[in-house]
Amino acid sequence: MTTIPRILTDEGRALLASLPAYDPKTAITVGERLRAQGYAADLVAQAMTQQRLREHATTKFGPFAQQMFFTQQSLEQATRLEIAVHHAARFREAGATHVIDAGCGIGADSLAFAGLGLRVTAFEIDSYTAAFARANLASFPEATVVCEDATTASLPPASAIWLDPARRDSAGHRIKDPSQWAPPLHSALALANAQAMAGIKVAPGIAFRALPSGAHVQWISHNGELAEAVIWTGDAAKNPGRSALVIRSGKTHQLDAHSGQPHEPSVRVPPAALGPYLYEPDPAVIRAGGIAAICETHSLAPISQDIAYLSGAEVTSPYLAKFEVFDVVPLTVKAMKSAIRNAGITRLEIKKRGTDREPQQLRHQLGLSSKNAGQGSEATLVLSPVMGKHTAILARRIG
Repeated sequence: MTTIPRILTDEGRALLASLPAYDPKTAITVGERLRAQGYAADLVAQAMTQQRLREHATTKFGPFAQQMFFTQQSLEQATRLEIAVHHAARFREAGATHVIDAGCGIGADSLAFAGLGLRVTAFEIDSYTAAFARANLASFPEATVVCEDATTASLPPASAIWLDPARRDSAGHRIKDPSQWAPPLHSALALANAQAMAGIKVAPGIAFRALPSGAHVQWISHNGELAEAVIWTGDAAKNPGRSALVIRSGKTHQLDAHSGQPHEPSVRVPPAALGPYLYEPDPAVIRAGGIAAICETHSLAPISQDIAYLSGAEVTSPYLAKFEVFDVVPLTVKAMKSAIRNAGITRLEIKKRGTDREPQQLRHQLGLSSKNAGQGSEATLVLSPVMGKHTAILARRIG
């Protein structure tokens, strides 16, 4: 008989709903007060944990987080709701009607699948987490949670499968080797190949050489942060290769990296001299190997070999952060300090590529402090090789 976590009982839900807004400064006091009122210590601990996790989950689930249940590990690996909706839409557009979620965690992706009208059979091997998934999916009768290991279970007939291999060890450390994930990538691909279509969520740092032929692999960023990559197979792989999906302020943009197969290396673009504008590609574009596609479209070039800062004339693109260059100096503290002082800069953003300079240490060396931050102008200091020579670029962010 499955034991329901106490937080999911009527008493637990009522206690959780009665708690004041979460404040880490008062959490201990609130817990002591609840125990003094007669609530069991384990129930108080579960309620306080859920309240803390719900607060942290707001960045992924928005206001929906306040009605959801989490474990620390499942929250860390859970797909952001806005991204999960794109996964669900891709399945639906490819003709899927029933999706197997093989390792659903607390049900983040299953929520999106069911929300777009797909039938869902969600597998979760951990009974505690499975109970939370059932609670989170309770509003969707077309969603079923099965507490079994999807890699060994008898899977029902379906038109698609979604896999999200565990990529952390028992201590919470990230596992870089795909063969050590749970399930290993080769096992996930075997499950994927048994279905008409599949999506496998993978670490965004995965090497191209680990990617399978015939798949379409997409890197996804959310408001400038690289979130994940997905290997799409079968009917969900519209065309083999790589792409970037950029989600920013509710708008989405998709860039094809123009690669024939996902495992092929990126096309290297020859560098060119620094122009009046400097561009930083979105991290999803960089990881997808889309630099060549961006350069070709906008007549840009890297400022040094294999450096992901681009330059050229003024262009506007949802895939590029734009900076107007106003000074270029040697990468020495003396030269940078003089240029910053002469420009009247007191608020400085520091960015770097291809150099071992540490921004926080450099900020101290440049004599910048919060005391006079509002008395001058703002700029961005970019530390990078320019045509192979280490250089400091002063620029102003546009847009």
